[in-house]
Amino acid sequence: MLYLGIDQHHKQITISLRDGEGSVIQRRQVSTRPEKARAFLEELAHRSGEDGFMAILEVCGFNDWLIELLEEYRCKEIVLIHPDKRSKRKTDRRDAGKLSELLWLNGERLRKGTKPQGLRRVVIPTADDQADRQLTALRKRTAQQRTRTINKIKNILRRHNLTWEQPTKTFQTKLVRVWLAQIDLPPIDRMEMTHLLVQWNMYEQQIEQTQKSIEERFPQNESACQLSTAPGVSAYSALTIASRIGSIDRFASPRSLANYFGITPGCRNSGEATNRLGSITKEGSSMVRFILGQLVLHVLKQDPWMRDWYRRIRRRRGSKIARVAVMRRLVTIFWHMLKHNEGYHVGGPPRLRLKKPRRSEAKMAQ
Repeated sequence: MLYLGIDQHHKQITISLRDGEGSVIQRRQVSTRPEKARAFLEELAHRSGEDGFMAILEVCGFNDWLIELLEEYRCKEIVLIHPDKRSKRKTDRRDAGKLSELLWLNGERLRKGTKPQGLRRVVIPTADDQADRQLTALRKRTAQQRTRTINKIKNILRRHNLTWEQPTKTFQTKLVRVWLAQIDLPPIDRMEMTHLLVQWNMYEQQIEQTQKSIEERFPQNESACQLSTAPGVSAYSALTIASRIGSIDRFASPRSLANYFGITPGCRNSGEATNRLGSITKEGSSMVRFILGQLVLHVLKQDPWMRDWYRRIRRRRGSKIARVAVMRRLVTIFWHMLKHNEGYHVGGPPRLRLKKPRRSEAKMAQ
């Protein structure tokens, strides 16, 4: 078995190859040109023989093509990890060497399917989950760009104190758009306003098109359909959360799912200090945390049990900590919903069917 560490960049990858004893047998740079990358992997597959090889690389925004290429050349195990903190003595060769050594040390655990040590491993999503993630992220980016465009339009109106002449109280209406196209402005501001109105209309069309695609893919995701039974969870919110969870079986407990999304408190326990908790870690998907923060408002309106629990925490710790506590409780409920295939229960967390009958029921049956 050979162990391949890859430090990936745009134009080249730096590799470090180790044998079964952990000795470095090859260290070089490989061009990312398709023919060069294929030639290297073909040589590696032939060199490894029947035992094959394992590969490790750090997650980045352009891993997809390399992962597909490794799978094509029958890589036994592809380990995708989060990058560590930046070292003061950093080179591509050193990074590749550290990765290959880390893979060699955990090779036996990975082959047995046990949890590796010292690896913040990233689970490679399925093709459907990857498509859902890309689609929901596109929907979020388009909405952010629309918001920036609207804010620029409002700045032009404030510059000339024209907000009082707005025909409707709500800004995003057809009457306001017609009014914006007709108001008198200086030539440069008029030209900028015209450009911004075109961008606004374009983003509206893109959001509508993206939302239509989300609603078409939503019924195909069983986990998203399950999450949509919760208050305020739309097709967009459900697909966003479900695609980033993936298989619920990889989370042993509700707390592990909450920790995965970065809404559990960090700690700095050392020596005699055993309960030194800090703010939430904010690791994982920031997009899911944003959606959970929006769902808090809907849940508190529609679920009286959750609202009373929120108010008790708010009196003791304040509103911000109480909202984060509701987010964490929502993730716990989502874990139970997906794990036990149940819908959302207003008035309390999901209730499981009792495995054993109660004593009264057993006596009546006798």
